[in-house]
Amino acid sequence: MSKHSIIKLIDSHHHLWEPQALPYVWLRQLGKSKPFGDPTAIQRNYLPKNYLDDAGEANDVELISSVHVQADGALPDPVAETFWLESLKSTIPSAIVGFADLESADLHRILEQHAESPRFRGVRQIIGKLADRPDLSFTSEDLLEKSAWQNGFALLQEFNLSFDLQLYPEQMEDAAKFLEKHLETKVVLDHAGCPYDQTDHGLELWGAGMEQLSQLQNVYVKLSGFGMYNSYWDAENTEGIFQKLYKTFGAERLMWGSNFPVDRLMQSYGHCVKQLQTWLAPLSKDEQENIAWRSAAKFYRLDLGKFHG
Repeated sequence: MSKHSIIKLIDSHHHLWEPQALPYVWLRQLGKSKPFGDPTAIQRNYLPKNYLDDAGEANDVELISSVHVQADGALPDPVAETFWLESLKSTIPSAIVGFADLESADLHRILEQHAESPRFRGVRQIIGKLADRPDLSFTSEDLLEKSAWQNGFALLQEFNLSFDLQLYPEQMEDAAKFLEKHLETKVVLDHAGCPYDQTDHGLELWGAGMEQLSQLQNVYVKLSGFGMYNSYWDAENTEGIFQKLYKTFGAERLMWGSNFPVDRLMQSYGHCVKQLQTWLAPLSKDEQENIAWRSAAKFYRLDLGKFHG
């Protein structure tokens, strides 16, 4: 990639919210620490205009599409978030990944209601849990081991939905064994597989888990969320992570996401894009385009004619 060439970009992972519009839980708990730190600075409205203001800081890219990922698994009615996004009458986002509790006895009805949105593409229910790190855990249960959750996951295929999988390296071996039984459902690992422990030992464990998951051709990875585990991340100090993902998954199964406004706590949108451009520079044009937009467009079945960034 030459220094001034413009590349098309799809942001495969961002959030929008209006804390007073829906009964969000964490967005109203001002200053209460989250696994990614103190959220106070982002516990306010983040609407399409705010998102576009942030995205406007990036140079040499043309944002052609975006994917909204659910913001709060504690909403009493998870479908309300999807309906709220539709009520904004904005072309942002281009696709919606909503929340559904896969253990819910009402799951079929919830997915039917989500699917009333023509932009609805998939589900995320964060399963990230560490036995010895409750501060980093998003759930108190091992959802992957529960039969009701497993049965709920199987229902995704009926609705032609993908699954955003956010977990920790310690959970990857079990996840790979489970997903091997569901090769027809597309899965994307959020936030590069959450390499929270970036010591040699931690990255070794993460790398081994990612290798196992990469054997499943239905599993993709998002280059996103780097700030959640390293506030001072840049292309250089995460180069090893990128190279491992590139070598194990290939450009066809990598996509980029900003994780805004969460990663806005650590870095600017322009910084995140610049790091991506640094990683892409040595790659072929096809590989650059796969990572920058094509993989996400294919995964989320995006209609690229409807976005007005």
